Amino acid sequence: MGATLVAESAIWYGLTLIVVAARIASRKILLGSFKKFQVDDVLMLMAVATDAVLMVTINILANKNSNLIDPAHPPTLTAEDIAERTYGSKLVLVVEQAQILTTWLVKACLLLMYSRLTFSNVQKLCVKLVAAYVAFGFVLMEILYFAVWCRPFHEYWAVPTDNIQCSAATNHLITNAILNISSDLFIIVIPMPVFLQINIAPKKKAILCAVFALGLFTIGAAIANKYYSFSEPWGSQWTYWYIRESSTALIVSNVPFLWTTLRFFFRLTSFHGPAASKNTAPQTLASAYGHNAMGVNHNTVISRGSRGADLADDFHSLASQEDIKFYNDHVPLKIYKRQEIHITSETSGTTSELSRHSRDRVSFTI
Repeated sequence: MGATLVAESAIWYGLTLIVVAARIASRKILLGSFKKFQVDDVLMLMAVATDAVLMVTINILANKNSNLIDPAHPPTLTAEDIAERTYGSKLVLVVEQAQILTTWLVKACLLLMYSRLTFSNVQKLCVKLVAAYVAFGFVLMEILYFAVWCRPFHEYWAVPTDNIQCSAATNHLITNAILNISSDLFIIVIPMPVFLQINIAPKKKAILCAVFALGLFTIGAAIANKYYSFSEPWGSQWTYWYIRESSTALIVSNVPFLWTTLRFFFRLTSFHGPAASKNTAPQTLASAYGHNAMGVNHNTVISRGSRGADLADDFHSLASQEDIKFYNDHVPLKIYKRQEIHITSETSGTTSELSRHSRDRVSFTI
């Protein structure tokens, strides 16, 4: 079991590092400097660090015993056994906290990304409410874990312990499952109305929604995690689902940032239009994660053309940051002023029957 867990941990964490590195490269391309990285970028790096702690600790724990003892098969505890189980019980605390921190940091990163999207007032309120719920859930869960469920606190690594909450942590696992899964569902639902309203082809709209719906895999891993924690508390399956949950959460939350990196390195086409070149600017609509370092919406109308008379057909909306960067780097900016002047003259006479009313109108464009 230990060798298998090590191999799976290495695969998951290696894949996570690749995806996060691609996200960092994408942000560097878009923002131009590491100094312009935003809060969610820093939090994502912290999540990778806590996930590393989880991976290392859970593999050590896989070869140790804890104070969780099967009452149907009570062992004979020697001084050496007690020392080992005490150490293993302390590792359980580290594993649990590393997993919680990783999961909640990912939630924070997603909510910060959503806060920069173009939302209606109702949707902005929904983001704030979900963020408050996530923060409240984290604080409540930690208070209960450290100050309520197991008292005194050192009973968490006491061998043996008479309090089941200090060994199996049943109440904590239930609280964690409720707050974790419910907040994940809220986070998945938040952006869907925006994506459904984007004016793009139905197939591409479905792809965009599917990217964010990948969070359902994280929820599935969380459910499996708690299922094995309750059904096989003395088994090892829960350790696999701990690393699967944290890894899928990290990978899924970084997927929306990968498109920019792929376009940059492989010269791929825009999500909405033809391939970009120095003479052909990409034309895209709203990008689900498009924003700049100052948080300004990318719905700016920019005209670039060679003749003022052609401006009416040359206007289009830019909404993704990679397209704005393309314009800034490759297409010279030309500013035109369109002005219409209308001249009207009237002649009327009243002294003769032959006099007539005439109106001349001249219109031209500058």
